[in-house]
Amino acid sequence: MSEHLDAFANAIRTFGSESSIHAVPVRRPEEITGLDALAIPGGESTTISRLIDKNRLYKPLVEFEGGIFATCAGMVLMANKVDDPRVHTLGLMDFSVRRNAFGRQRESFEADVEITGLDRPFHAFFIRAPVADRAGPDVCITARIDEGIVALEQGRHMALSFHPELGSDPRLHIRFLKNCGLV
Repeated sequence: MSEHLDAFANAIRTFGSESSIHAVPVRRPEEITGLDALAIPGGESTTISRLIDKNRLYKPLVEFEGGIFATCAGMVLMANKVDDPRVHTLGLMDFSVRRNAFGRQRESFEADVEITGLDRPFHAFFIRAPVADRAGPDVCITARIDEGIVALEQGRHMALSFHPELGSDPRLHIRFLKNCGLV
């Protein structure tokens, strides 16, 4: 989570915004009130799904009207269909996803990915990453690799198979903030 906080702070600095944008961690339903955007980080999607349910965050997340920036396990949670019945997805984006599409931890890798709307490839970190294998008509597929879809947008939501917060390139964080009307 701290990597996302740092990445958004870097994006705000890079964009030159001196606004009142602040990134804060959220762990309880009442902390969502008044926010314009959220990030759902990577991790283990079954565990995150259980924690969302346990901490009564499911309904506030589904009803959240702001944008959501979801990476890796966060991407799994945004889908409306997943290949693992243990994951209670939020269903906020119209796509289906395969968890751990590349295999175990040792199959993690880095790659330069062409992303629609970016002027040069984005260096992406794939760690036990998912891929989408179907996207609905209202979903914009912004990046694919041979194994499947790795970046999608729908409305103000962005779902990424990889971890942009692990690098120093702020372009996707800035793009998300722009899509939410925050910068």
